[in-house]
Amino acid sequence: MTIVTFPNEETASTQFLLSEPNSEVSSRPATESSAPNDSALLDEYSRTVVSAAERVAPAVVNIDIKQHVNGRRGPREMGGSGSGFMIAPDGFILTNSHVVHGATQIRVNLSDGREYPAQLVGDDPDTDLAVVRIDAPNLVHVRLAESENLRVGQVVIAIGNPLGFQASVTAGVISALGRSMHAQSGRLIDNIIQTDAALNPGNSGGPLVNSTGEVIGVNTAMIRPAQGICFAIASNTAKFVAGWLIKEGKIRRSYIGVAGQNVPLHRRIVRFYNLPRETGVLVVSVEKSSPAEQAGLREGDVIVAFNEQSIGSIHELHKMLMGDQIDLIAKLLIIRHTEKLELSILPAEVRASTP
Repeated sequence: MTIVTFPNEETASTQFLLSEPNSEVSSRPATESSAPNDSALLDEYSRTVVSAAERVAPAVVNIDIKQHVNGRRGPREMGGSGSGFMIAPDGFILTNSHVVHGATQIRVNLSDGREYPAQLVGDDPDTDLAVVRIDAPNLVHVRLAESENLRVGQVVIAIGNPLGFQASVTAGVISALGRSMHAQSGRLIDNIIQTDAALNPGNSGGPLVNSTGEVIGVNTAMIRPAQGICFAIASNTAKFVAGWLIKEGKIRRSYIGVAGQNVPLHRRIVRFYNLPRETGVLVVSVEKSSPAEQAGLREGDVIVAFNEQSIGSIHELHKMLMGDQIDLIAKLLIIRHTEKLELSILPAEVRASTP
């Protein structure tokens, strides 16, 4: 739940040979003439981090939870903690699902020392995001930025409560964009931001912000054996999920009832049918009485398009099966042996027992 540069000898020699003998330039030490003055850049970087931290830190909260678990000696109560941040002036707080999932009690500690009980508004383990709410006056909130505008190498700042150290600030850069990772539910999360801003247990749910103090991600995980490999859920995903959780308390998703795997398509089939992709989703099994069975989908079929959008992986198929597809007839384009077929399918809502 806490989840110098060195002078180039060859270049220096060349400069010495090109300079006039006994000149003032040639008599200067190489380090004095070639070393740039970086103090102004470092001061500006420091001011940037300080400004962003001062702007966001008042909106960052510490979340303490209690939950009942069944252990070897029977049921017992456990505690845990994580981070979160205020996304609206009326008390809505965004955090990670794994911070508050299954909690029987949630308490929120504000940066000014105030403490309030919180209620779970909505929880989505599939994206590892959750929203809780407190009833308190004079709350500072932050803005969720547009994560599509991010660039690798961009400076970022992480704020949270790692290992109980409240309002800790770390800084780094965006190491990579567009990563994918599995949530605890097993579903793949898209648009993950990789950063080297240090995260530790307790940072989960805290904000990852840009140089202007806008939230670009929700810190969610790190790879324990590694150093400097940490992840955050992109702000665009967070905005979408938070909106639905506040509105309905959950994210509605559709399913068709197949188990599949990614497979390459034969080049002759790709050329013959002029397919835009060279991969598809092989149907490994079909769930009984599922939309897939009712549509006539069979084991061995390869799904290549959904509603006229090409499908190259099971992950892409999951992305298209959102709540707006429930009970609406969709078109599946499949390859059966060497024949191209189009099937009509009626996606259903994911049941609570469906992983």
